Amino acid sequence: MPQELDVDAMLSRFRERARAVRQRGLPPLEGPERKRFMDQARTDYMDYAMIGDATATLEGGVLTLTIDLRPAPTQGANPPLSGS
Repeated sequence: MPQELDVDAMLSRFRERARAVRQRGLPPLEGPERKRFMDQARTDYMDYAMIGDATATLEGGVLTLTIDLRPAPTQGANPPLSGS
């Protein structure tokens, strides 16, 4: 690659894109077009947010994004005991 890859900046751009999708207004669409737009916005947000939340490693020229898809623990819940 001619330029050094700034992985943190890349992930930050994905977080910004996710926020932008959430904040953008709905154009004046009706019926099926409106539903398609809303469905696409939902998918775009999910994609951008997942990549933005990823943990990245760059080793030997290979970029690996790790995305934890496990549900967040509920507040006040006891963490699982190790070995169980």
